[in-house]
Amino acid sequence: MSMQRMITTLVACGALLAGAAPAQAVTKDPVQALKAVLATGRGVHFTETTTLLDGADERVKRRRKGLFEFAARGGVKALDVTTTGGEYGRERVIGFNHDIGGTSYRSGGRIGKWLKKGKTWWEDSHQLHLWHTELLGYDEQLVNPTEHATLAALLKNGQRSGDIVTGTITFKELGHVSRWAEHSSHVGGDPDTRLAYSVTLTSAGLASRVQSTFTFADGLDELVGKTLHVDTRYSRWGDKVSIKAPDPRKTTTELCIEGICKWRLPS
Repeated sequence: MSMQRMITTLVACGALLAGAAPAQAVTKDPVQALKAVLATGRGVHFTETTTLLDGADERVKRRRKGLFEFAARGGVKALDVTTTGGEYGRERVIGFNHDIGGTSYRSGGRIGKWLKKGKTWWEDSHQLHLWHTELLGYDEQLVNPTEHATLAALLKNGQRSGDIVTGTITFKELGHVSRWAEHSSHVGGDPDTRLAYSVTLTSAGLASRVQSTFTFADGLDELVGKTLHVDTRYSRWGDKVSIKAPDPRKTTTELCIEGICKWRLPS
């Protein structure tokens, strides 16, 4: 099955299931199952593939692999993610807090071309660069199953068939319940854009796979009218994780751009 056909099927399933009778419930309540694994020093691993479609043309844009460290009440406190397949090559990002007072680190990719000799990481505390959209890119997964309010909204908004929940939700609705989505550049653009989603749950009630699809209504000219499909798979929920800052000897707050090696952003 082509990617375009699969996405069309995903959207159609949401419409069909909306009028269907409630399906058999999953083994455990997903929201309670998530809350049971949330704890300091715990997290989840994931892999992700993004595909951008322009009519009949489809191509895999990027792949990601990494982990999230949970905030005590759900959501992401820290992340460590490696991206491949992008325009500038392999890139790794480490981020903490994603808000004022937080810090991010980048290695490789475009930033790697601007690092001083002997340095492999750029440290940045500028608040506009801390949110995940800046760290991971425009083609990230907007549906974050580490947030129990988000998970509850997806369950309420969609329909279940066995252990699969399928539905649609607007950016505005998603932004109201999801801190992750609220701070993405897309959700802040066109609030009426509809995102189709499919969440696959394990017998323990935890998300093993999230697929989402939406069409860009605004933003960069080269993206408007194109459809993004993101397929994310989660594993090892509740694992002990320890995301640490890189070796300070390999880290710099300054970049070399156009021959000037003292370029930096204010914190």
